[in-house]
Amino acid sequence: MYLKKINGPRTVTLPDGAIMSLADLPDSGTTRWVASRKARVVKGVLAGLITQDEALKRYGLSEEEFREWVVAISEHGEDALKATRLKEYRQP
Repeated sequence: MYLKKINGPRTVTLPDGAIMSLADLPDSGTTRWVASRKARVVKGVLAGLITQDEALKRYGLSEEEFREWVVAISEHGEDALKATRLKEYRQP
């Protein structure tokens, strides 16, 4: 079996004990961002699976947008990433 050489780890262990691999990240062509996909990208970056710069480039995100995702998850959990919950978790 041949494994493609990549920079960085192939898998990481998340704080909850789950194992995350590159295959768990959303496709690079993702245009519909649901809360679970946003959370997977944030978890992948925070765990060191991919760098923030790689994530921004791969998914076409701005630094500000990604930072908002990180803050929302750290303060309120994954539910804060849902579009229907914006008013509840974000202040004007």
